[in-house]
Amino acid sequence: MPLDRLRLLSAKARLWRWLLDEVVHAPLEPILHPSRARLQYLGAFTILGHIAFGWIWIELLPQPYENLATRVAMAGLGIPLLIGAINRDLTSQATIWIYSMACWLQLPMFFSLMYWLNGGNDVWLASMACMLVIYYHLTDWRLATLGAVAGVVLSLVLARTLQGALNAEATQADHLVVLAFAWGAALMLGASSANLRRTRLINTLSTMGVMAHELRTPLATVNLMGDVLRNLSQHDLPESKQKKFDELATRLQNLVRSMNRQIDTQISNAQLTRLPRDQSSIRAAELVQDVVLNYPYRSSRERDCVQVHIQQDFHFVASRQLFSQVLTNLIKNALHSLASASQAPSPGDLRLDVGVHHGKGRIAVSDDGIGIAHDQQARIFEPFFSTLAGAGNGLGLTFCKNVVEAAQGSLSVHSEPGLGAVFMIDLPLKPTASTASANTASFSPR
Repeated sequence: MPLDRLRLLSAKARLWRWLLDEVVHAPLEPILHPSRARLQYLGAFTILGHIAFGWIWIELLPQPYENLATRVAMAGLGIPLLIGAINRDLTSQATIWIYSMACWLQLPMFFSLMYWLNGGNDVWLASMACMLVIYYHLTDWRLATLGAVAGVVLSLVLARTLQGALNAEATQADHLVVLAFAWGAALMLGASSANLRRTRLINTLSTMGVMAHELRTPLATVNLMGDVLRNLSQHDLPESKQKKFDELATRLQNLVRSMNRQIDTQISNAQLTRLPRDQSSIRAAELVQDVVLNYPYRSSRERDCVQVHIQQDFHFVASRQLFSQVLTNLIKNALHSLASASQAPSPGDLRLDVGVHHGKGRIAVSDDGIGIAHDQQARIFEPFFSTLAGAGNGLGLTFCKNVVEAAQGSLSVHSEPGLGAVFMIDLPLKPTASTASANTASFSPR
């Protein structure tokens, strides 16, 4: 094969790989650099900025088609970003939609409309160029591209409806060149910034992988110590000492298993921002029973308090490994809640129910522990927020919520302080050739 043909095929392969990695598989980031303070800052800037420029273009340096009502409406788009219920959970679909619409309406839609109405004068030509750079700085470059195209086209239709024939200066060649340059620069900066963020994430994950490997080595040694202790308990020792040796070995090995699961969970939590993820058909009852059987209980009392009830089995599509870690984390939290209660746990204090509710599969994890305060329930899914003072990193429930939503499901909580809590995972059903069993069944990890 000629050398030029090989180079052409290689270039095509690299381009195709780039399209898959950067455009198709790369996760969307509707809110770039998300933080509550950033949304509050953007909300305040939107309000004050439109008020200030409204005064400048209406009173100080009058521009055609400027009016107070429009500027007040644009300023009002910043108010939702200041509301705690909206800027508290930056991963919720409601927050993402409100943020995206606020950015789109006041940037490509409003700026493009004013550009067309004002005939592309110097003020709005410069404003359009600035708008494009700002828009690509606020949201994912793919969303910004779609939003910019939609804003320019829709505003053009609206401007023609309001004004009739457009001023020829708005579409003259030098203006289009300036706008094309600004758009190209914004697109390039947005795409390169996204690539830089992913590169940093990959480097971070590589570091985490090395640290995890280094942690697993001493953990394996501790696990071997547990085996040694268990072997010692089989020698000629009094029965009471044999029992103590065996209990100590079990606790050591359960601790090792728990720490290994925690390492896996944190690595998976970081990897959740990277695609692709494995997707497979999962039978809910089988998954729940497997997780309950293999959970590293700290004592037989903990194990005996868990019960599984299968009202109706169902199938769903997700990552089995990640969902196993979700259930493990919810069970761990429930056991912590029971351990904090005034009385020792008894059989049935922790329940996992599998069934179908309102056309969706549901896995519910219920406990009779101390419950969650009402003012904390709205925040438990926030990153780094924990109800356990001095314990936990506050990433567990964030991880659970991300995994469930990646499977097109939802995770919710209902709790009364002192009466326990119920975490409900609702998932879209996967049609199967055989009808899911509707027979009620119970299971305990004995």
